[in-house]
Amino acid sequence: MPELPDVEGFRGVLVSCAKGRVIRRVDVRDAGVLHGVSVRRLRDALEGRRFTTPERHGKWLLAHTGGPTLLLHFGMTGRLLCARPDDAVEAHDRVLFDLSGDRQLRYRDQRKLQGLWLADDDLAVARVLDRQGPDALTVEREEFEAALSARRGRIKTALTDQSVVAGLGNLLADEILWRAGLHPGARAADLTQAELRHLYSHMRRTLRSAVSAGCVPPRDSWLTGHRDDPDPVCPRCGTHLRRTRQAGRGTVWCPRCQRGAA
Repeated sequence: MPELPDVEGFRGVLVSCAKGRVIRRVDVRDAGVLHGVSVRRLRDALEGRRFTTPERHGKWLLAHTGGPTLLLHFGMTGRLLCARPDDAVEAHDRVLFDLSGDRQLRYRDQRKLQGLWLADDDLAVARVLDRQGPDALTVEREEFEAALSARRGRIKTALTDQSVVAGLGNLLADEILWRAGLHPGARAADLTQAELRHLYSHMRRTLRSAVSAGCVPPRDSWLTGHRDDPDPVCPRCGTHLRRTRQAGRGTVWCPRCQRGAA
């Protein structure tokens, strides 16, 4: 499932493939990925315009054109790719953008759980993103601590709630909590000031590494590198990892390294 580092990578694809290029044609091969906009309106709004500098907020990618903004959300299986117009089209390529300079930007998504939105101005962009909290990569420590302290639920649930902090998903939340030594089932409101600062610090470090990798990397020194092993052990202490489900998500933690583990 694409999380903040993946979407930051897609932002890089948009920059290298499409920035400054004219959108010659919009080919919607599956209108099921469009939200609140028809195929005709999408084409009328975008064809003839140029992609400018894109932005990312949490798991959302904002493709600006100097007029309307195309907002992309990648759900669980979405991707953004750069191709050439004569390259073979894949079965899950849902929307194709033919660009000047013989480039083609492709929105590919197998499960179609999210998709594309069109916003005519900044107010419309804000309406689409109105339930998003501050971006996890840029949020200030004081705002992060205040947001978590106000939550009554479990810390992992709070971290993956996009209205609290935008961009963290299942893999990142487990990785950050493991690095911070906090049990995913601990109550967010029960964390001390020192624990919140420690958590923020590890979130920033983990995100910087993951953004550099373009994903949550399954490195041997990371929890992510072992969570899918048949009999996973903690890369820090060698203890067998525990698995459970929390808020419908598969959750992995170390009962020795993370406070509150049974």
